[in-house]
Amino acid sequence: MLFGSALNSITTIARLVVEEGEKGHGEGAGNVLEHVIDHTVIHLPTVLGVDLSITYHTIFMWVATAILLLVLPAVFGKRRMIPSGLGNALEAIVVFLREDIIDNYLGKDGKRYEPYILTVFFFIVTNNLLGLVPGGASATSDISVTATLTLITLGTVTFSGMKKYGVIGFWTGMVPSGIPVVLIPLMFVIEVLGLLAKHFALAMRLFANMTAGHLTILSLIGLIFIFKSYIIAPFPIIGATAVGVLEIFVAFLQAYIFTLLTSVYISMALHQDH
Repeated sequence: MLFGSALNSITTIARLVVEEGEKGHGEGAGNVLEHVIDHTVIHLPTVLGVDLSITYHTIFMWVATAILLLVLPAVFGKRRMIPSGLGNALEAIVVFLREDIIDNYLGKDGKRYEPYILTVFFFIVTNNLLGLVPGGASATSDISVTATLTLITLGTVTFSGMKKYGVIGFWTGMVPSGIPVVLIPLMFVIEVLGLLAKHFALAMRLFANMTAGHLTILSLIGLIFIFKSYIIAPFPIIGATAVGVLEIFVAFLQAYIFTLLTSVYISMALHQDH
């Protein structure tokens, strides 16, 4: 019941923001709404039941990809003994992720998975930060994006495990040893469901956290239009600014958590005996 009331409040605020934006009085709040609602920019036909239309989040996902393809080669293309500026900051992040996550959880196998893990981190954090740019949008606040990233991770986990133990060995190895034979089918189903549940939570965690911040800002800005008074305007603006600053930390934190759990799940597939 509480969830339903909160959802109704958010829906009401969103509707008011849209109405004010259409009247030309709520452009700022309308930009906040773009972070949350994915609008279709270019309509394309549906092929095999898949809508190929280009949306607002799709465009900013392309922007994030373009930024990475342009910035990272430019920064790391030339090897320097002592990097400076942006190169120094990015190298510090890479070294931290390598020592704190990759080497810690994957050990000698880390070198093989390092390119994927680092790519996932920088892709997610870039998309997260683009949502803080005025008029921008976080593609990671779209469940289809986080679900796709999770499916890639799930594919990497299962492929890595089957490559090491074999197809049959990987799936049978999920069942703990020493349990009664009669319980093996039940334990196998539980382990498979557990594998899927962990990756489902991985997608939902990133999606929910990146959406929550934008909805909070939207709700605070929406108070101005609900009360239709400039007297209370400073208070929602101050609150929205504080949440926006906190979102910078959340952008990096959620990328770190997704990367950490990806490494943990790969490690669990490679070391079933542990």
